[in-house]
Amino acid sequence: MSATWYECKVKYRKFDEASGTQKIKTEPFLVDAISYTEAESRITQEMAAYLPESEEIKITNIKVANFAEIHPFENTDRWFKSRVSLIAFDEESGKERKTNLYLLVQANDVKEAYDNTVSTMKDTMGEYTIPAITESPIMDVFPYFTGEDEDMERLKAFVALKDSVPANHAMDEDLEMADVLATADEEE
Repeated sequence: MSATWYECKVKYRKFDEASGTQKIKTEPFLVDAISYTEAESRITQEMAAYLPESEEIKITNIKVANFAEIHPFENTDRWFKSRVSLIAFDEESGKERKTNLYLLVQANDVKEAYDNTVSTMKDTMGEYTIPAITESPIMDVFPYFTGEDEDMERLKAFVALKDSVPANHAMDEDLEMADVLATADEEE
């Protein structure tokens, strides 16, 4: 059974580290649910874990999100929306037909989001293109798990990937120079 993702906009009081004060924010979150009612219940429950007991939230909007798949990656901190166009050849009309689907991938920047999208699509049998990748305003993703042992393992793996801390991507100049030299040798 495929997941139905609901985008829930939640208005709540959040500590702003820059100014050191509490500010009221409205931010979107994604939950996997069966209905709007369950989405409302789940986002309320999930947000309660992040807020003090005295704090209240207000759900300002719930809508079905158009994501085909959600892919968390290690050492990343933002979500990106990747549009993938699947290319099929229509034999009757003799034309190419493109079908768009949207993936939500976790990454640190657009280039990494592109690489993560390609990695996600590596087992795809057909042709595809990636015409657009944009940073998503989604703050967090809450998948649904039944509580069975198999699901608990998937939950632990999902949360570990999603919550992992970004790695330092400082450039190693020696390795970079070796790569440039190797590329130059191949071209000759």
